[in-house]
Amino acid sequence: MSKLTDVPKRILIGRALRSDRLGETLLPKRVALPVFASDPLSSVAYAPGEVLLVLSIAGVSAYHFSPWIAVAVVVLMFTVVASYRQNVHAYPSGGGDYEVATTNLGRRAGKTVASALLVDYVLTVAVSISSGIENLGSAVPFVVEHKVACAVAVIVLLTLMNLRGVKESGKLFAVPTYVFVAGVFGMILWGAFRGLFLGDDLRAPTADYEIHAEHQGIAGFALVFLLLRAFSSGCAALTGVEAISNGVPAFRKPKSRNAATTLLLMGAIAVTMFCGIIALAMATGVKMAESPAQDLLKDGRPVGADYVQHPVISQVAEAVFGHNTVPFLILAGATALVLFLAANTAYNGFPVLGSILAQDRYLPRQLHTRGDRLAFSNGIVLLAGAAALLVVVYDADSTRLIQLYIVGVFVSFTISQIGMVRHWNRHLATERDQAERRRMQRSRAINAFGATFTGLVLVVVLLTKFTHGAWVALLGMVIFYGTMTVIRRHYDRVAEEIAAPEEPGDESRRPSRVHSVVLVSKVHKPALRALSYASMMRSDTLEALTVNVDPAETRELRAEWDRRRIGVPLKVLDSPYREVTRPVIEYVKNLRRESPRDVVSVYIPEYVVGHWYEQLLHNQSALRLKGRLLFQPGVMVTSVPYQLESSEAARLRARRRADWNAPGSVRRGPAVPSRNGERRDKEGPGNAAG
Repeated sequence: MSKLTDVPKRILIGRALRSDRLGETLLPKRVALPVFASDPLSSVAYAPGEVLLVLSIAGVSAYHFSPWIAVAVVVLMFTVVASYRQNVHAYPSGGGDYEVATTNLGRRAGKTVASALLVDYVLTVAVSISSGIENLGSAVPFVVEHKVACAVAVIVLLTLMNLRGVKESGKLFAVPTYVFVAGVFGMILWGAFRGLFLGDDLRAPTADYEIHAEHQGIAGFALVFLLLRAFSSGCAALTGVEAISNGVPAFRKPKSRNAATTLLLMGAIAVTMFCGIIALAMATGVKMAESPAQDLLKDGRPVGADYVQHPVISQVAEAVFGHNTVPFLILAGATALVLFLAANTAYNGFPVLGSILAQDRYLPRQLHTRGDRLAFSNGIVLLAGAAALLVVVYDADSTRLIQLYIVGVFVSFTISQIGMVRHWNRHLATERDQAERRRMQRSRAINAFGATFTGLVLVVVLLTKFTHGAWVALLGMVIFYGTMTVIRRHYDRVAEEIAAPEEPGDESRRPSRVHSVVLVSKVHKPALRALSYASMMRSDTLEALTVNVDPAETRELRAEWDRRRIGVPLKVLDSPYREVTRPVIEYVKNLRRESPRDVVSVYIPEYVVGHWYEQLLHNQSALRLKGRLLFQPGVMVTSVPYQLESSEAARLRARRRADWNAPGSVRRGPAVPSRNGERRDKEGPGNAAG
């Protein structure tokens, strides 16, 4: 079984890496940008469309507000980027918002931020992949027809790629991300050139359509609420900004400076693409509707249920490049790929945060360990499972999923920036150097403005999106918060219970006597070996114990015992209901009641077999008995193994596997130590690099 699972594992994720090679997985800026910023960069593929979808409620006349909404999103983006540049310099350890909140505002604030980020990372995967499926469907109808299955398949593929390690997945993701960015900038520049200099009339496929407004002549408070809702939808462009502050340890040195530079590049690229797509959408006459089958009209009639509403970026690309032209197809493919890969931001953020939370005893310890490829494999698999569940429940519908989105982002944004203000206040209280104080005051002002702005946006998001699905995200945050609280209490209770006392306690005192019991069913080699081993332990009392399930077999056992003159007394327990486990447990309990200061040591003979199907035929009673005895205080359980011939064959197979190398695992022959003790590849005929 080990060989059957090891070979596919090596093929899928590659050879295991030594712990001392962790430094080789660190990322340069050119790779870190697509790894950590693919989420905010790719959000320009759906954020403009979400703005127009909300404005369409009031009809086409409300579209003229979209540039002002874009300006507000740009201001917010640069505010958040400037704020997080302070974070990566002050807290470069990778804790990000969680570390900032915990250090400056306490554990409750830290758990709130952590729960918000965990929910947001899961939603990032679900939304990005669902949106990517929809974009790919504009060129490949089969994908739209089977979008749930395709979305789950993409999640599985991304999971395998990330299990191979951060650096390898980053190299794979860099190409489509840069192709997407180049494609969008090319579309903006070519569209502007055609419209401004060539005078071409650029028209989107929906330019001649009309929108049936759900609310005609909307004004006053209703209009303000609508604009705020459109703004909150456009804020999806900010998702993933915090991932860089959580991923600082993955950058090459100088880590903080490289992370801050990557943040600035990401912000500048994202807002330029977002504004450019909004401007081209207005110029080409793009029409979007929340319910296109009823509200989108062609020649005065609804387009019907068969109509497929393509994303804004696809419609703009068709207007600028032409339908099914090479640039259009390249951009469509790159958009779909980068949306799939945008989930990689979460694949890098969620496992790292999960590892930190596990180290702080808020999540299971298994999330803290690295896998074969030095990635946090358990966190990657957990994220993939949660995202796949959301995709299935919401039918891979990005419009429905996005209503749950960005609540967690702005909760973490706001609390983190408040924590940074507290951080600077604490340092200013002790700092005396005037130049350093001016720098700290400037940073505090940036973080204070960021906290105020993101706090207002959080209120807007909650007011405008709560009934549209944001309550689900809040519920998820509450569940994560409660789970982390319960796990921490458990670990704290266990740590307190097992802590070694300063003065010797009962655990340190030797028991008065040791009463050893060897379980036997027949006189055979495993039983004799267990008796011999127990005799070597020099117990105060040693006896063999059997349960009378079949009187004939028990009589044979007694006769054989007496014939061999085994020098250990044999005690027989009656079992009128033919149970084995309960009589043994009751007997051990009685021994403890009679002598509470004695220790009872139970020896259980067990077969060691070489095949998994043989294991099903042996040792089941021993497993049940050990499981029950574990809960008995003052009882020690010892398994005495007896290796059958099939186990020897399994040992030989394991030795052969140890000598076997998977294809590609050895490139230039076996490794031999060089004179200075370092690893050196042994060269021989045919081993030279070709």
